[in-house]
Amino acid sequence: MASIKEYNRKLSSLKNTVKITKTMKMVSASKLRRAQEAENRAKDYAHEVNNLIYRVAGSVEEEMHPLLMPHAEAKKVLLLVFSSDKGLCGGFNNTLIKHVERQCTALEAEGKEVSMAFCGRRGFLHFGKRAPVFKNYAGVTAAPNSRDAAEIAEELEAAFVNGDIDEVHMIYNHFVSPLSQVPQMDRLMPLPMSTLEDHDQVDEIREDDFISEPPLSELLERLIPRLVVFKVFYALLENAAGEHGARMTAMDNATTNANKMIDEYTLLRNRARQAAITTELIEIISGAEAL
Repeated sequence: MASIKEYNRKLSSLKNTVKITKTMKMVSASKLRRAQEAENRAKDYAHEVNNLIYRVAGSVEEEMHPLLMPHAEAKKVLLLVFSSDKGLCGGFNNTLIKHVERQCTALEAEGKEVSMAFCGRRGFLHFGKRAPVFKNYAGVTAAPNSRDAAEIAEELEAAFVNGDIDEVHMIYNHFVSPLSQVPQMDRLMPLPMSTLEDHDQVDEIREDDFISEPPLSELLERLIPRLVVFKVFYALLENAAGEHGARMTAMDNATTNANKMIDEYTLLRNRARQAAITTELIEIISGAEAL
């Protein structure tokens, strides 16, 4: 049995741990609320963009914009992987990494060359030396903003248009709830005209014959790059919400487990103290009887 001093040291350490995990849980809860608000605002924008795309889809040909045109042979595939910069968020990163590994295996089995770009330090640390790296976008996941999304999208668009990449897919954790984040892979380029349908409900509106101002080609020239930027931005928002939700849940579980250990060690310390007192009483009584 450990000594009372050892139990006190363990209890002191556990109480400090509880303070830290409770604080981290509250911070993550606050960040999660802000991330969800940003995601909800983005969903409203996605709804309007979807309706616009759905209206013009009947008149749009793939040749009308280079980001809509599939390459003749899609041999070179780029995976844009979204992860967190920090740990202590349960299985958030591990589940995503396993999903990425499965997708890589499937693509390589089809004879495709897979390279990767990263938003988030954890993904880069795992795959950085295992696969060709297009680029690591550091510091973009903590506070997602449209400026970073635009920079990422512009670099990927240039590589796609120049033929350095044949396809671009995004892999990120789709935020379901603070308890659930599901790894998901979406094609970014060539841009599918059904873009964002998984995230929002599209109104049943479609007009094949209409007049647009500005002309449709000019409209697509402005609209398509913005759609790519928005998809990247939306993935950053989903990743941030999932990270904060996973960390909040992990810290809540850690706090609960630490409190259970505090109860157990308190009971053991009390037993050790009672045993020590009993031993001292027996020694006193034995000494008195000997006299």
